[in-house]
This record gives sequence, C-alpha cells and structure tokens, in this order.
Amino acid sequence: QVQLVESGGGLVQPGGSLRLSCKQSGFNLERYATGWFRQAAGKEREAVSCISTSDGSTYYADSVKGRFTISSDRADNTVYLQMNDLTPVDTGDYVCAIGAAALCYGGDWESYAHLYDYWSQGTQVIVSS
Repeated sequence: QVQLVESGGGLVQPGGSLRLSCKQSGFNLERYATGWFRQAAGKEREAVSCISTSDGSTYYADSVKGRFTISSDRADNTVYLQMNDLTPVDTGDYVCAIGAAALCYGGDWESYAHLYDYWSQGTQVIVSS
C-alpha cells in the first residue's frame, strides 16, 4: 500500500523558514515524480514544485523561485521542500504527491496535478506575525 507521510508544517513569522518532508513507502518505482502543491483558503490548488527521479530535474512555480528548494533522499525515500523567506502569501495547506516521471517535465508541469496517483494527507503552513 502506497503511503505518503508528510511533516514539517507549522506557524512561522514572515521571513522565516520551514522544511516539509514527504516520506514515501509501499511502492517500488525507479522513475517517478514527486510534486508539492498548496491550497490557500478560498483559492484553487496550485503547483509549487516537482522533482523527477528520472533525471533529477526540478521545477518551481514563479512565485517560489529562489526561495524554495526541492530535494530527494532516495536512500530514505523522502522528498523535502525547503522553504525560505516565507511570506503570508505562502500560507496554505501543503500536500505532496507521486506520479509518472513525465509529470515533472516541460512547460506544462504545473497543470498536471490531476494526473498524480497518490497524495499525502497535507500539512498546514501559516506565515504570520
């Protein structure tokens, strides 16, 4: 049974940092994509970042470029999202998901959320003073 267990959310002041973890288990795939998504209250879900095990490629939404870093620890089956210089706009429910490696590729990667197969339970990130 595939499981994605997320952790690391919480309350942080503007300018602060958080690191989200997505621990993955129950599958045996060599090539797959992990995506991070977020949804703020009253807004649609948006793609934040993704990483592909196929070639290690990473993608970021324009709103987080230069502040967020996605990384993967294959030995521990965990994908991380390091979030720096957080602002109130980053507040939301963050989830990770896994799917085919091709989902994290090319200019349309942000529109592929509905194609991911497995999702975590989500964790709240609140950026507030």
